[in-house]
Amino acid sequence: MEFLRAIVLGIVQGLTEFLPVSSSGHLILVPALFRWPDQGLAFDVALHAGTLIALLGYFWRDWVGMVAGLAGDLRSRCFRWHAVAPGTRMAALIAVGTLPAGVIGLLFNDWFESNVRQPWLVACTLALFGAVMLVVDRRASGTPDAKVLGPADAFLIGCGQALALVPGVSRSGATIVAGLLLGLRREEAARFAFLLGTPAFVGAFVLEARDLPQAEGGVLTPLVGMAVAAATGALAIAWLLRFLRTRSLRPFVYYRWAAAALTLLVGAIRVT
Repeated sequence: MEFLRAIVLGIVQGLTEFLPVSSSGHLILVPALFRWPDQGLAFDVALHAGTLIALLGYFWRDWVGMVAGLAGDLRSRCFRWHAVAPGTRMAALIAVGTLPAGVIGLLFNDWFESNVRQPWLVACTLALFGAVMLVVDRRASGTPDAKVLGPADAFLIGCGQALALVPGVSRSGATIVAGLLLGLRREEAARFAFLLGTPAFVGAFVLEARDLPQAEGGVLTPLVGMAVAAATGALAIAWLLRFLRTRSLRPFVYYRWAAAALTLLVGAIRVT
């Protein structure tokens, strides 16, 4: 039974981490729906490690380009923003964008873990942020040209990522919405959102890795979930990037509203 739960939750994590529907919300909703005990944050971190593997595997060329660009610019002592390699600029943008979530996570991580995992709160954030996505996506439909991101833009998108500390918001959803508000096309916003999320996954895994041996089922069960999350996560990334080339975020908005209603229903049934 533990391995079945690990497989199910791995699929849920791999799909919902990258689709703008909130993985943390689903990792609370699915156990509640099947009356499973909370799998615990350590198991959540194992699943996040699986999606980190998916990110690094799918975007490995981007990360190699960043390392190569940084190495070349350091050797040539080139530090002017418009003169550095594209990989160096992207690495700098990701570093700047990581700051908001990194600082807020370090300061308030324990509070978020203890106070914002209730199903009713997940339902509210699923529904409310779904409405935000709908409004912003309609505005994005008229975006004519691609935008070149600067450090200030990256910081603002990072502030959107910080909102995802609240279950139900969605890390990818918040960063995609922030990117759309700043003028990015949907696919470009999603791509930057995925790259920006990578350091956050690394940080979460490093901070919580010491708890993995205490997760239910020991080490093996989290590893099963991690492997499943990695495989499904890579598929979800590829699918979403293709989808957003020609489609809007509206289907995900409707899904979020349905998930919010289901979450409230499950919560009401459990109370009675």
